[in-house]
Amino acid sequence: MTRRTEWPVSATGHGAGPGPEFAAGHTAESEGAYEPEAGHGTGSGAGFGEGAGRGARSRSRSSGSPSSSRAEKGEPRDPVEQARNICLRLLTGTPRTRKQLADALRKREIPDEAAEEVLSRFEDVGLIDDAAFADAWVESRHHGRGLARRALVRELRTKGVDSAVIDEAVGQLDSEQEEATARELVARKLRSTRGLDRDKRLRRLAGMLARKGYGEGMALRVVRQALEEEGEDTEGLDEPF
Repeated sequence: MTRRTEWPVSATGHGAGPGPEFAAGHTAESEGAYEPEAGHGTGSGAGFGEGAGRGARSRSRSSGSPSSSRAEKGEPRDPVEQARNICLRLLTGTPRTRKQLADALRKREIPDEAAEEVLSRFEDVGLIDDAAFADAWVESRHHGRGLARRALVRELRTKGVDSAVIDEAVGQLDSEQEEATARELVARKLRSTRGLDRDKRLRRLAGMLARKGYGEGMALRVVRQALEEEGEDTEGLDEPF
């Protein structure tokens, strides 16, 4: 006669098979992944039958709540502490603007009052500094990617930086430096356009500068001078492209 083996049931109504040490040593995600299968005890009248498994999972789902789920994950119940932990994780290795952090807290449903308290505190101690962020962004994106002021302004706006802060940051770049960068960009791209007709070279080079935020007048002037240096006839290239 085959002996039927069953897991003892705890006071909570859940199978006590894995034991208390399982709950203590695993996150909520790993607990959710643990689902006893019919294969446990197959051939011996498995204690977790299909119906029993469904019933246990159903009870587990019905008894769950957002607060209990957060507790299982080890997250604090205090919204201020939650906001603080979220911001610290997001700032690890990556500077962010106040708006980026505020959006993240709102997405996690942190109350506005708690979010404001944490964000203001982080600003006070220098963990959030939109001015420093904007300065570093301009330095990196201009020298690294060759972006012009117009493109830099657009990017910083999408990150929620205040207009006055943006103006001060992009003010680092004067027209002469911007044009010098445009010339470097064209010089690097010029070789790949050799063999094309003049108008196509113009469109390709000027289009590259336009995508990086350079104005039409500067782009045309820089490209024309580069083509002249290669011996191209630039007559008529004063027309807008």
